[in-house]
Amino acid sequence: MDRSVVLVDAGYLLGAAASLLAGEPARSRVTVDHTVLVTALRERAEAETGLPLLRVYWFDAAPDRRPLPEHRRLRVLPRVTVRLGALTRAEGRWVQKGVDAAMHAELTELARNHACSDVVLVTGDGDLLPGVMSAKEHGVAVHLWALQAADGDFNQSEDLVAEADERRVLDRAWIDRWARLRELPAAFPAPAAPPEIAAVLSAPPAAAHPGPAPARPQPAAALKVVPTPKDLADRTASAVAAAPAAPSALGGPVLRWTSERGLVDRPYPAPAPAAPAAATAGDGLPTLAQLTDSAPRWADREEDITSVGGDAQEVGQVFARRWIDRLGQVDRLTVLWTDYPRIPHRLDGELLRYAARFGLLAHKDDQIDEHDRYAIRDGFWKELALRVPGGQCALPDD
Repeated sequence: MDRSVVLVDAGYLLGAAASLLAGEPARSRVTVDHTVLVTALRERAEAETGLPLLRVYWFDAAPDRRPLPEHRRLRVLPRVTVRLGALTRAEGRWVQKGVDAAMHAELTELARNHACSDVVLVTGDGDLLPGVMSAKEHGVAVHLWALQAADGDFNQSEDLVAEADERRVLDRAWIDRWARLRELPAAFPAPAAPPEIAAVLSAPPAAAHPGPAPARPQPAAALKVVPTPKDLADRTASAVAAAPAAPSALGGPVLRWTSERGLVDRPYPAPAPAAPAAATAGDGLPTLAQLTDSAPRWADREEDITSVGGDAQEVGQVFARRWIDRLGQVDRLTVLWTDYPRIPHRLDGELLRYAARFGLLAHKDDQIDEHDRYAIRDGFWKELALRVPGGQCALPDD
């Protein structure tokens, strides 16, 4: 069959692009326009083979083989098929399982069924060598594409390079068409000290005065860094005794002691209920879920899949835009500026849950990526500043 097929190892393609653009193979360091990428693959494959493209197969891994937002965006593009392996943790690192096997099986099956005459492989893994040899035995021409390496050296298996019929290196200009370096946002500035504390810190030191030297302070008794359960229970009992007007009950902490008779429980009076924390004015605003019914929710999911790129700041801006549009009363949003950069608690939780759909809050190198959290919230505030009267003046300068 005179047509071509492209098989893409996403881990190799995006990791090599990140190495070239950011100096490290972390895929999170680059932002990818998947529509432009697929178009670039198709144009390049048809130009090199001289044949129409049958399909692009995208091989990647995901936790529990559940498609991530980028996979959902890819699989709705024309002539794109996504195949997912498993992404698991091993020795503190993310490891993909089953991707090489899936590529090998697809390559062999396409060649055996004469579904194409040319196959373009975008990979560097030598485990595909048997599949390449099998495809050649069935009369398929194998084109091997590499991405320009950051250090100018090979980033592919030498055996795979030797077995391929044709080899091309995709240069920096081709990569720049669909990938760009993701900027690491700066952290929010630390809040200024309250005026009374600032006055103390800025006051000049006390002048020396004649007279007897003050008595040398005696060393204070050492504080207990970690209170014992008995300490905590005694404090509770003392607090209740100091407030006789408060009702007391035997529902508080219980200490269990060992004795000759076995374990003995000694309950202490329960403490008086603490007063709830004072809520800010922004905490009374409704969440996006409360403002959204079924029809907009469906449209939101379609937009997430087809249009939202997954950049952390973009995600925050998209969330803020939807929330402001559905709230309708822009004047109510002015109460938020007094709490900048704090987003109301319920809204902030909803924002982070929304960002988690795009894999932005995943553990990276055993740490939650705080840079993404800052960028998500920064995007929320920037969109708010653009759409609320006086918002640009309310935000501090970067």
